[in-house]
Order: sequence, then structure tokens, then C-alpha cells
Amino acid sequence: MPGPQETPRWFDDDAGPVVRPYAMTRGRTTSPAQHRLDLIAVVIAEAGAAGAPEADQTLSPEHVDIVELCRDTPQSVAELAAELDLPIGVIRVLIGDLVDDELVHVTRPVPPAELPDESILRDVISGLRAL
Repeated sequence: MPGPQETPRWFDDDAGPVVRPYAMTRGRTTSPAQHRLDLIAVVIAEAGAAGAPEADQTLSPEHVDIVELCRDTPQSVAELAAELDLPIGVIRVLIGDLVDDELVHVTRPVPPAELPDESILRDVISGLRAL
């Protein structure tokens, strides 16, 4: 128990300065456009984002990191969260901001319900062979 003069410490001395996730997203839990970002959605830097995003004073360091990571190689939402060591919810909000600013775009996987049925593909192959 801390004494009367001591303030309680809620973090580990080895942790260093702690930034809460809501501080990175400015208290937001969703992006303005409500982008649907699955964990396997792929984030790709826009060709127009080839300039220096770090020069943009409206972007946080985390925004800049996301653009830099996606510039070299397209990254999934889960990979970005792991690489930057940030919660998925924070990454989704930050990516939503970048999509709104047209610095990145997101490609989503095709839902299984929209994939062609295997039997239809076999029928097409059989039809082509019959020609």
C-alpha cells in the first residue's frame, strides 16, 4: 500500500511512458466512414502517397508508420497490428482515417458465399472439354 505522500503507480517501471489506445484515436472507436476491416483485409499504400507522409502535420506517428509499412509491401490488418504492437480496434480506426485521406486503400477478401460452387466449376470444365 502506498503511504500518504506516495501516489499509486498503475504501470511497471520497465514499461516506460504509456499511451492509452484512446489517446491515439482521439477517443474514437470507429472511423467516420465506418469502414469494415476484417483481420485479413489487405492495406495498400496509394501511389499518390509516395510523398513524405511524415511531413503532414495532421497525421500521428502511428498513421505514418502504417503508410510506411504498406508502401513497401501490402499488409493485412492483423499484420499491421502485430508489427506496430497496437490493438486491432486502434489499427482499424487509424486505417479508416488513412482511407478517408486517400493515403491507403483496402482490398477485402471475397466472402465464401460469393465464391463459385465447386460443382458449377466442374460442369464448366466438362462443358469446355466436350467442345
